[in-house]
Amino acid sequence: MKKIEELRTLLERIDGRGYKAYKDIEGAYRNKEGFYLFIDHVQGDPFASPSKIRIRIPINKTGFPKELFKNKVRRIAFEDLVARKVKSVIFSLKRVRGTGKSGLIHIDSGNQEVLERTACKVTEEWIEVRIYIGLPAEGRKILSKEAERIFFDQIPRIVEDSLFWESHDKRYARRFVECIENQEYIRERLKEKAIVAFIKDGSILPRESGISQLPLRSAVPFKSPPSLRVKFDLLNPVDGKKEIIGMGIPKGVTLIVGGGYHGKSTLLQALERGVYPHIPGDGREYVVTLPTAVKIKAEDGRRIEKVDISPFINNLPKGIDTRSFSTENASGSTSQAANIMEAIEIGSELLLLDEDTSATNFMIRDVRMQQLVRKENEPITPFIDRVRELYNRLGISTILVMGGCGDYFDVADTVIMMKEYLSYDVTSEAKEITKRYPNRRIKETEELEKWDISRIPIKEGFDPHRRHKIKIDAKDIDKILYGNEIIDLKWIDQIVDLSQTRAIGMAIYLCSKRFMDNKRPLREILKEFERLIDKEGLDILDPHYKYERHPGSFSRPRIFEIAAAINRLRSARFRIL
Repeated sequence: MKKIEELRTLLERIDGRGYKAYKDIEGAYRNKEGFYLFIDHVQGDPFASPSKIRIRIPINKTGFPKELFKNKVRRIAFEDLVARKVKSVIFSLKRVRGTGKSGLIHIDSGNQEVLERTACKVTEEWIEVRIYIGLPAEGRKILSKEAERIFFDQIPRIVEDSLFWESHDKRYARRFVECIENQEYIRERLKEKAIVAFIKDGSILPRESGISQLPLRSAVPFKSPPSLRVKFDLLNPVDGKKEIIGMGIPKGVTLIVGGGYHGKSTLLQALERGVYPHIPGDGREYVVTLPTAVKIKAEDGRRIEKVDISPFINNLPKGIDTRSFSTENASGSTSQAANIMEAIEIGSELLLLDEDTSATNFMIRDVRMQQLVRKENEPITPFIDRVRELYNRLGISTILVMGGCGDYFDVADTVIMMKEYLSYDVTSEAKEITKRYPNRRIKETEELEKWDISRIPIKEGFDPHRRHKIKIDAKDIDKILYGNEIIDLKWIDQIVDLSQTRAIGMAIYLCSKRFMDNKRPLREILKEFERLIDKEGLDILDPHYKYERHPGSFSRPRIFEIAAAINRLRSARFRIL
C-alpha cells in the first residue's frame, strides 16, 4: 500500500497529459491521519461514468458505538445513516472546475425508504464508503491541481465530517437506527396479531405532491377507528413510550371506501411502500405492511409468457389454452389476471388493488350484465368471484380500494371508510346494507380443485450480451437495458430507488448464471438468490467486484420486483412444471 503523498507525486507528474494517464493513479493509499483511499477504477474520459473510489477507516478510530450496528437490521440502518451524512457533506463542498463530469462527487444514498445498499459497508474491523468522483480535466487534458483539491482537501473533509462519531448528531443517529429496528420488529409480529398491516396514530400519509415522496406538512394526522385499534410493544422507546397504538388491518378481504379525494388511494399508496422501513420524520415510518405484499394493476400491452390465467380467464374463442397463456400484447383484464398469478407464484400473502388502476371487466360483472351477456359467452371470471377463495384456500389477503361498486360488500371481512383523510370502521353498516339491499348477482364459478402455478425459466432466454459484451444498465427507475432489450417497469409501483432497478438487472443475470438450469422453478431460483444475498451481501451483484472491489450502486430489491422484471423481459422463455 502506497503513502498518500505518492498520489500527489503521481498527479504532479501527469499534469497536462492526456486523460488516460489518470490510469496511473489506480491503487491503494494510506493517509497519515489513518484512513485508506482505494482508487479502484478510473474513467476513460471526463464524459464517461465517474471513477470508483472507496474510503476505509478502522472502526475503532471512528468512535462509533458498536450498539448502532450490533445486529443486521441496525447495521443496515447505520450504513444508510452514514451514506446520508456523506451525501450532506458532499453537497456542502464547492465543485472544482473542469470539463464534463470533472469535480463530480457522488454517493448512492437513500430517499424516504431505508434499504440495504452497497454505498456504505460496516464490519467489526472497519467502515467503508463507496463513492464516485469525476476526475478533473480541461477538454481531455488532466488538471492535476484540481484533482489534488479533491483528494487532499475534499476527501479528508468528507472523512472528518461524516466518518467519526463526533461529527454526527448523536441523539438523531440513535433515533434513526432505533426507529428502523422498531419498524422491522413490528413487521415480524404482524402475523401474531392476525393483521396484514399497521398504521400508527399520528402518521402523515399524504405526500407533498404527485412527484414528491416528502410529507405534506398541512396534512390531517391519521387516527385509527377504535374497533381496529391495536397496540405494539417496541424494542426502543418512541417519544418516551415503549408502545405505540394504531390501526391494524385484519387478514382476509378488506375494502377501503369513501368519496373521491378523501384519502383512499393515499392510504393504499402508504401501504404499498410500507413493505420498506422509512426514515424518521417521513410520516409513514410506522406504516408497516407484510413484506410479501404486491400491488396489482391492469397493464395493457405487457408481454405474458406461459402463465396459467385459467382461474380468471377461460373458454377463449378459437379454443386458446389459458392454462399456459402467452401473448405479446395483453389486454387490461388479461394482464391483471397474469399479474395476480405471477404474484401468487412467487409467494405473495397480500394483494393490493385500486379500482382506478384495474380493468373494470376484470373486477366485476353486475347482475344486469349477467342477464344480458350469459356466462357461456364471457371468458372472464371476475375478481369478486375469486377473492374469498384466495383467502380461504390459499391464505392470501386482499386490500382493495373501491369507491363505485357495493357488490364487494358481500365478500368483504372489513370495510374501512376514508372521510376527509380520517378512517372509520363501517363494516357493520356495510353488512346491514347487504341485508337491506340483497344482491341478486350470481357467483359465476366453482372453487378450483387446486391453485398451482410453477414455471421453469429457460436459461437461454436470459442472455444480456450485445456485440459480445454484457450490457445491463438502469436507464431510469422504471427501465432496464438488458442486452438488446428494454424492460419496461413503469407499472411496478414498489420499486422505490434507481439503485434497486440497477440491482434487479444484475440480479436477473446472476440468477441466470448460477441458478437457472432448465429444471428449477422461478420461485426456487429467487429463493436461492435471496439466500445468496443474505450470505454474501449485495456486492456480489457486480460481475467486476473481485477485480475492482467497488461494487457499484445497488440497493436491495424484493424478489417480487425481480420476478416482475423477468416476466416483462420479452426474450424470456418458460415451461410449465
